[in-house]
Amino acid sequence: MPRYKMLIEYDGTAYRGWQDQTNAKTIQGTLIKTAEQVLECNVDIQGAGRTDAGVHALGQVAHMETQRKLPLRPTWEKLNDALPSGINILRMEEAKPDFHARHDAKERSYLYFISEKRTAFGKRYVWWVKDRLDLKIMEETMSLFKGLHDFSSFADKRRNKKNSSLVKIDFSTLKKQDYLLIFRFAGSHFLWKMIRRLVGITVETGRGNLAVQDVRNMLKTTSDIPAQYTAPPSGLFLERVLYEGDTWQPYQFPVWPMLTENDPPK
Repeated sequence: MPRYKMLIEYDGTAYRGWQDQTNAKTIQGTLIKTAEQVLECNVDIQGAGRTDAGVHALGQVAHMETQRKLPLRPTWEKLNDALPSGINILRMEEAKPDFHARHDAKERSYLYFISEKRTAFGKRYVWWVKDRLDLKIMEETMSLFKGLHDFSSFADKRRNKKNSSLVKIDFSTLKKQDYLLIFRFAGSHFLWKMIRRLVGITVETGRGNLAVQDVRNMLKTTSDIPAQYTAPPSGLFLERVLYEGDTWQPYQFPVWPMLTENDPPK
C-alpha cells in the first residue's frame, strides 16, 4: 500500500493531544477524519511522537498509508484546504513502503518557552513567570540533565509503569532572547511529562526555592517533588524529529516560532 511522509506543524491548544481518542478532539484523529473525507478511502496515520493535551509542534513527522497511489501536490493542497487552521502540513512526500514515523525516528527535540512579561498574543504559547529568575543557576541546573540518567523522579508513574526510566539526553540548553527564556532538549525519547517537569524544577532553582544539589539528588533517588512543579503545556513544542542521515543544525531562536519565515526543519 502507498505510504507518504508528512511534516506537520500544529497549535495544540484546543486538542487533547496527538493520539486518537474516542469522544475527544485530537490531532491524529482530525488528520485521519479529514484525509478520509478528502480522499474518500480509509487511511492510517501514525506520528513520530505522542504530544500531550495543549502541546504544540513545529515539526511533527507522520506517515500516511492509503489504499491507492495519490497525486502528491494536489493531495497535499486539498488536505491543507480541508484541515482546521491550527493544523498545517508543511511538506508531503512519497515514502518507502516500510517507513514508520515513530519506529524509524532516531532522535527528537523539544523547545519550551517562558515569557518574563505578560503578553496578549503569545499567552497560549508560553508560560508567563512573574518572578525574577537567576539565569546562571538555571543554566547550571540544565547542565545536570545532559547524558544518561534515571529520570524516574521526572516521569508520571501512571503512564510509565512498564517503560525504563533511563533516558539519554544529548543536549539540554537554556538561552535568553529578549524577554523569552528558551529551553531546548534532544534525545532518543522522553517520558510522559518529563520535559515539563525538568523545566518546572529548573524554574524553582531560578526562583531560589531549590538548590542545584537538590536536583542532583532527584537524579540519584526517586522523588515526588518534580510532580509538584510540572510546567504548563502551553510553552512546549515538539521541534524536530531526526531519521537516519539527518544531522542537527544550529537553531535560530525566533521571538515567536509560529510567526517566523524560517524554512521548516529538514
